[in-house]
Amino acid sequence: MKKIILNSLLIVSMVCTSLLVQSRPVLAAAEQSATFTDIQGHWAKAAIDTAVKSGYFKGYADGTFKPNGTVTRAEFAALLSRATKTQAENAQTNVFADLAGHWSEAEVNRAVSLGYVNPSDYPNGFKPSTPITRAEIAKWMTSGLAAGDADYKQALQDTVTTVLPVKEYFKPGIPQSQAPYIAVSLGTKLMSGYPDGSFGLTKQATRAEASAILLRLNEVSQQEASSFVGLNELREVGTERTNMESISPFRTRAGTSVNGIIGKKYTFRNKSGSMTVKNILVVDSQDFTNIKGIYGPLFVDKNYKFQRIDVKGMYRVFAEITIYPVKEKFYASNYYEGAPSLLVGMYSENKLPEKFGYTMIPRTPSYDFYLKSGVTLWVNLLWEIDEFPRWVDFDDGTKLDIEVRNN
Repeated sequence: MKKIILNSLLIVSMVCTSLLVQSRPVLAAAEQSATFTDIQGHWAKAAIDTAVKSGYFKGYADGTFKPNGTVTRAEFAALLSRATKTQAENAQTNVFADLAGHWSEAEVNRAVSLGYVNPSDYPNGFKPSTPITRAEIAKWMTSGLAAGDADYKQALQDTVTTVLPVKEYFKPGIPQSQAPYIAVSLGTKLMSGYPDGSFGLTKQATRAEASAILLRLNEVSQQEASSFVGLNELREVGTERTNMESISPFRTRAGTSVNGIIGKKYTFRNKSGSMTVKNILVVDSQDFTNIKGIYGPLFVDKNYKFQRIDVKGMYRVFAEITIYPVKEKFYASNYYEGAPSLLVGMYSENKLPEKFGYTMIPRTPSYDFYLKSGVTLWVNLLWEIDEFPRWVDFDDGTKLDIEVRNN
């Protein structure tokens, strides 16, 4: 298996030398204090301090690091190409006409050769001085991983249609052309979202982010794609429309699958309407002090005590369904009384739906919410392992049959 091999020493040193090429910091690390004056309380302080103490950083004459300074495409490409020890099988030259004679030309050509940069993404030129965005960084890094490892390449293919646990997935939506790069970045923890729930696709990456991301890339590149539980969840959702086997003891019985019932009609027992299923996502919330699963932060607020249930063997499940009312005045109670017990869920009391922009089944009984034909929403279920196996028969005879895996 071919791996991208990153030079960890170069990663740290290049972060500080290449990114400062135009500003020319003048003090060597040995001449600086152990801590830059402008990183107190900064989220990347520990990583920066470690690198300084190791003697890899050069800083500015005034003792600052300038963590919020931007990084250009040329600078980040140079960092990737210089920090990677792997030799490109097919070295490319003269890739971008607008880089002829530019200081980064050789490094960008090497980044292209290593699979980080796709020239077709820049048909009008590389524009080396353009600040790089977080979406670009996600694509460059995961493309490089995929170029060196077949399973990372497969991970990109598996996550084209997955559910991404970030605000932009719900509003305004993330194109499938970008989704897999975001998924692999999140699933491997190469990158993470912001406190407001967003990924920040169009935000310009900062020097602090570039430092932390490159250090993380060094770790990720030495691990198998399958070793990341979060990535396994995202891959399973992308291919099976559920993450249950990656994060819980639940599994579908032979001959049935969640993917097999997507879009299948289930007519409510009370004949008030029908429903279809889009996704079934599981969060391991058995211990609210240690909620597990990449979808935990999206759906479960560990600080919200009202809906806290610490029960071993009980998992929170979030199903995305579409309800099609036929009753003139349809209420949530019609769904509760008519849907299959396996898929009857409640509302959420926390503020996460507002934060991320998804729609939960409303707490209020108003029928106005269900006036249009086809209302897509999420419901909060509780699955307890002692209550399984359980199953649902859809109108066309398709079955969803779920059991607990014997460990």
